[in-house]
Amino acid sequence: MHHALETVLLLLAAAVAVVTLCRRFQLPAMLGYLLVGIAIGPHAAGLIASSSEASELAEYGVVFLMFSLGLEFSLPRLVAMRSTVFGLGSAQMASTMLLVMLATLLYGLPWQVGLVLGGILAMSSTAIVTKLLAERVEVNATHGQQAIGVLLFQDLAVVPLLIVTPALARPGGDLGLALGVAALKIVITLVVLLYFGPKLLRPLFHLVAKGRSTELFVLNVLLVTLGISYVTAQAGLSLALGAFLAGMLIAETEYRHQVEEDIRPFRDLLLGLFFITVGMRLDLGAVWAHFLAVLLLFLFLTVGKAALIAGLTRWFGRSPSTAVRTGLALGQGGEFGFVLLALAASSGLLPRAVEQVALAAILLSMLAAPFLIQRSDAIVRRFIASDWMLQAMRLTQLAAKTIATSDHVILCGYGRSGQALARVLQQEDVSIYALDLDPERVKEAAAAGESVSFGDATRREVLMSAGLSRARALIVTYDHTPSALKILDIVRHERPDLPVIVRTWDDSDIEKLRAAGADEVVAEIMEGSLMLASHALMLLGVPLNRVLRHIRDAREQRYSLFKGFFRGASDDSIEEQAQPRLHSVQLIAGAAAVGRTLPDLKLADDGVSLKSLRHAGRKVDEPPADQILVVGDVMVLLGAPEALARAERRLLQGE
Repeated sequence: MHHALETVLLLLAAAVAVVTLCRRFQLPAMLGYLLVGIAIGPHAAGLIASSSEASELAEYGVVFLMFSLGLEFSLPRLVAMRSTVFGLGSAQMASTMLLVMLATLLYGLPWQVGLVLGGILAMSSTAIVTKLLAERVEVNATHGQQAIGVLLFQDLAVVPLLIVTPALARPGGDLGLALGVAALKIVITLVVLLYFGPKLLRPLFHLVAKGRSTELFVLNVLLVTLGISYVTAQAGLSLALGAFLAGMLIAETEYRHQVEEDIRPFRDLLLGLFFITVGMRLDLGAVWAHFLAVLLLFLFLTVGKAALIAGLTRWFGRSPSTAVRTGLALGQGGEFGFVLLALAASSGLLPRAVEQVALAAILLSMLAAPFLIQRSDAIVRRFIASDWMLQAMRLTQLAAKTIATSDHVILCGYGRSGQALARVLQQEDVSIYALDLDPERVKEAAAAGESVSFGDATRREVLMSAGLSRARALIVTYDHTPSALKILDIVRHERPDLPVIVRTWDDSDIEKLRAAGADEVVAEIMEGSLMLASHALMLLGVPLNRVLRHIRDAREQRYSLFKGFFRGASDDSIEEQAQPRLHSVQLIAGAAAVGRTLPDLKLADDGVSLKSLRHAGRKVDEPPADQILVVGDVMVLLGAPEALARAERRLLQGE
């Protein structure tokens, strides 16, 4: 009992430490679990010996992984991407498996080993690829859609491979019979579950949901998932197949998203244990003894597989740059490869040396994947000369559209928030130009006459082509802090005087974004809470004028820009002209204020106040009194128009 507790504590401590490091360096937690398994396993430090209990518990991690895959299965999405999924995806799987099988035959291994090993190496990491594409805002780019389509087919291919692999381990004479029996079992099981499943599951979930108990709901999800897995296991199939079918059935109900949230803690914990046990199986001594084979297989995954996918993508009519980016995105092994590898090894199909070589090569390729994907642009420009021409043509077209546009607002992102904002701005006769990475959205909006172009706003040349030097303001309309920070860095260097507003979800990144140069950060949670408060006060009978005052006071306290505003061309009325407003003044070489401190300027004598100072690329809301102003500083002043004009003359000319 004490030994078991020590094992659990050691696993938890090692997992917490390594996964924390992975999060800090923005690497998938899966890699952390694998490294933990390698370090503490019987072939390294030997702190934990491999046990059947741990392996059985880890198998439930695979069950929940397949269950999540079933939940995410979307027939409409497959239909919409059918040419990529079933065209490019099937070609990638078949060609990879064929190449690996031919190579293993040359080494004198049975074709069954080559077939299963080919299926293992054909898999790419859905977790790594989708995470990195999302961080780079490339999910909706052409190469991102190609990569997602191939990953979808790979996920589907896992199911038959899980069934075929144990059958291939049978003696040669029984193989045909075993495959036939397996196919018959699959058909019968699918017919029974897919016909009777929905008729039973929907009423069951309705009944449980009426109890309004989270505990009961989770218990029911576990019962359904493990129950269907048990049925498929009893039918001679795998637990994982049953879990996949359970996820598919629940995905057709209205409880899909709730189930996904409730099951995530179980899935993540057990899946982490599975990857730890995978790492524990890696024998560093065996890897060193077959180092050359590991290196060759690693090069096949990162270079050969990437080149193969790039060639197939090009064959399917995509541009050379898209083909190379797609290949680089998928040039690694995947988590389902580990699942199939564990199954093949336990079935006795793979020799131990082959298992160790494949395990090490897949792990190394997954470690290399983030670096290859992050440097994909540089690699494409290095080897694809036409990529420069294509990008230059797009930038020229974008620049031609905006060449006559000035004093406009650049919208980074044209989703729902961007489109709603564009309508409001256009009602006030403020011209806008939007950039978006969704080709379908851009096509539809441009056809409707909207001022929008396909372009990555995190790239300097795209923003400059969109008229950054002539723009009146820039607004990041989507919630993605890494992307917003890249945009702010460009604006800070090219247009430090340009007002920038950034949208975010909560308050966690506000200070980071403001320090990077955002004039204001709008948090959706705060605006939602203000609306909730206003409706609550109205329903409680609080007078409208007092409700509006509460909202105004909260916004003035939260948003510095509500205490004034930047002047616009539409501010024509006498009342509007007399109101205090914000005005940015950039100190140029030779300006009178350069080399002086803030008290020396005596801004109050002109009737203005300093709201913020952008110094050395950072925004300072309350600069110290001894702050010496330098060339390039941007002072944001608040005051009446005439007072602002006087203050600007004194700052620049010393009058």
